[in-house]
Amino acid sequence: MSSDRRMPSPSALGPGASTGPTPRAVQHNEAAHRFECTVEGHLCVLDYELDGSTAAFVHTGVPTAVGGRGIAADLVRTGLETARARGWRVVPACSYVAAFIRRHPQYLDLTHQTHQA
Repeated sequence: MSSDRRMPSPSALGPGASTGPTPRAVQHNEAAHRFECTVEGHLCVLDYELDGSTAAFVHTGVPTAVGGRGIAADLVRTGLETARARGWRVVPACSYVAAFIRRHPQYLDLTHQTHQA
């Protein structure tokens, strides 16, 4: 699979950007440690590494053929919502994820330690 590592910036989507008339079916593939969806036959992914209750979001990949549609944003949003529901802390190791969180500060709390061990 060829994927373009340069994702459109979240700011290009604009605040409150719609993902289209129907939500994408983003699946959590726990065995592969990724969130994924298939669009027009192309696999799109958000890969993560889990260490205890800390998830490092390491790569967002959307093939060029289906890029520019908000797919990466859908993947990241689903990943962050899953992290919140499971009590994970998030390390935004992927530049797209980091930019998404800056544009959507409601997820900032997932990246900060609430106490020191």
